[in-house]
Amino acid sequence: MLKGTKVGFGKFLLHRHCEEIAIKILTYNVHSCVGSDGQPSPGRIAEVIAACDPDVVALQELDVGRKRTGSVDQAHAIATHLSMRLFFHPAIQVAEEQYGDAILTSLDMRLIKAGPLPSFGERRGALWVEANYRGNTVNIINTHLGLSRRDRSAQVAALLGPGWLGHADCRSPKILLGDFNAVRSSLAYRQISNQFADAWAGGTGRPRKTFPSRLPLVRIDHIFVERSMQVTDVGVVSGRAARMASDHLPLYATIAMSKT
Repeated sequence: MLKGTKVGFGKFLLHRHCEEIAIKILTYNVHSCVGSDGQPSPGRIAEVIAACDPDVVALQELDVGRKRTGSVDQAHAIATHLSMRLFFHPAIQVAEEQYGDAILTSLDMRLIKAGPLPSFGERRGALWVEANYRGNTVNIINTHLGLSRRDRSAQVAALLGPGWLGHADCRSPKILLGDFNAVRSSLAYRQISNQFADAWAGGTGRPRKTFPSRLPLVRIDHIFVERSMQVTDVGVVSGRAARMASDHLPLYATIAMSKT
């Protein structure tokens, strides 16, 4: 277990004399920060995120020190632009070059676990952090599942099992989010939705597609929450900047819970 760093406080709101905490979560496959123009730009990605003003950001497909994108530490560059701290997990590492996922936040947080998932094809992993907001904690797991049905099913089983979401230390409330490479009719989606609610399920509008960004055809990026959690807003960032910055569109959700 690695200890996190205090980095600030989240947003809160008052509603009917009962104090509630509202956390805005965003997940974004950044495609190595390579946009539709073929150019890598962590700054462009950061600007898309900043316009959404999230408290917690889950990123997938980050290059760190890779020659193909200028040997830039993309995770650090985006976090610096947003004035956030981060935890990064390389799903793939070859010499000094890394490729993987990160969680950035403006909340207090600590890293609980970062590690691989069962993979028969390209290696995949997950990050689990505990975020603190005004004395309340939430467990958040960011992942990027494989391209094959076999990989995704095994990876979801691992995430739902005792090493991750089923671990005794992974207490409620819990959020699972990322790029699942899985549509609603898929086995992986059904496995997760047996235990967790899709953030779109709260009657907040018709679910919107996230990939590919220029003309979205499928919804493969998801935010799953425990059924006791109240999702007050959910949406996809789809402006011109977002359509240009990556091949995925960012998905966000605002979650409100009564203060303990």
